Amino acid sequence: MLLSNFLTRTASVSLGVTKRCVSSSTTQSLKGLAGRHFLSIDELSNEELRGLLDLSKHYKATYGKKSTVAPLEAPKPLTGQSVSMIFQKRSTRTRVSTETGMGLLGGQSLFLGPSDIQLGVNESMKDTALVLSGFNSLILARVNTHSEISELAKHATVPIINALSDLHHPLQTLADLMALEDHFGTDKIRGKTVAWVGDGNNVLHDLMLGSAKLGMNVRIATPKGYECDAGILEKTRQLAKENETEDVFLTTVADEAVKSSDVIVTDTWVSMGQEEEYEKRIKEFDGYEVNSELMKKANDDAVFLHCLPRHAEEVTDEVFYSDASLILPEAQNRMWTVMAVMAAQLGKL
Repeated sequence: MLLSNFLTRTASVSLGVTKRCVSSSTTQSLKGLAGRHFLSIDELSNEELRGLLDLSKHYKATYGKKSTVAPLEAPKPLTGQSVSMIFQKRSTRTRVSTETGMGLLGGQSLFLGPSDIQLGVNESMKDTALVLSGFNSLILARVNTHSEISELAKHATVPIINALSDLHHPLQTLADLMALEDHFGTDKIRGKTVAWVGDGNNVLHDLMLGSAKLGMNVRIATPKGYECDAGILEKTRQLAKENETEDVFLTTVADEAVKSSDVIVTDTWVSMGQEEEYEKRIKEFDGYEVNSELMKKANDDAVFLHCLPRHAEEVTDEVFYSDASLILPEAQNRMWTVMAVMAAQLGKL
């Protein structure tokens, strides 16, 4: 092959890759996230949330299995960057999605489990934050209490990502919202109704906030004593007003929450660290199982979400494996969304 022909062919390939560049509107909407921590959906403006979802879809199109971009030609914007992943709790989706996603973007990841580092043994969260900040570009942490992720963020000199605390799980909400937009259409999300059935926990908290920011209605059914955080409820109600959606609907009856809803969401009734409460919780969550009869109370085209792992008492196999279930795309979106967060925080899209 003549050198001129080779150069022409190479240029055409490069132009093909260039067409996969992040849009200017997405880049502009995410400029303010560079260097910032990501601890909850509440910290994002509507524009930043929109930008992260759009960037997630861009990465899915660029790096996903259906991408027309050859792997070796895909951009590697995070080359030379690294993320330390502190995990005080078990993880499947968060760990695998972060490690794989960072690799796709050209960076490196380091898994730091409870027995791998000195944290909690003879080293404080403050000292851990200061030391890891000197080694890494980012720190992602799955912690027991939200005060721990706040302490990490207070002392770190690099951006922090909350990979789950007892109060928030923002990465999960990004994946949930992306799944809903992919299913219904980005321009058809506003006005949809999301119904939560189960424990008023960390997953619900960010889903409430994110749904309201996108103009969706929120309906919540929790047993007495398992309500969502009062402060987050108030924030969500304010967001509902600002985005001209219905006020948050609260009930203790699952049927009432899912009536005429478009999305039904549940989660584990017994979170990590609550194993001793298993028998008590199973009794108190009686009537909250998502089954075909409950799904019939929702709109005909309603879909089902669960952040996983799931237990048999929470949702029947009939619903879990049905056409209405968005479980698998929801889980797979965990990678595209954490990729978007890391890239935005580093200002390297």
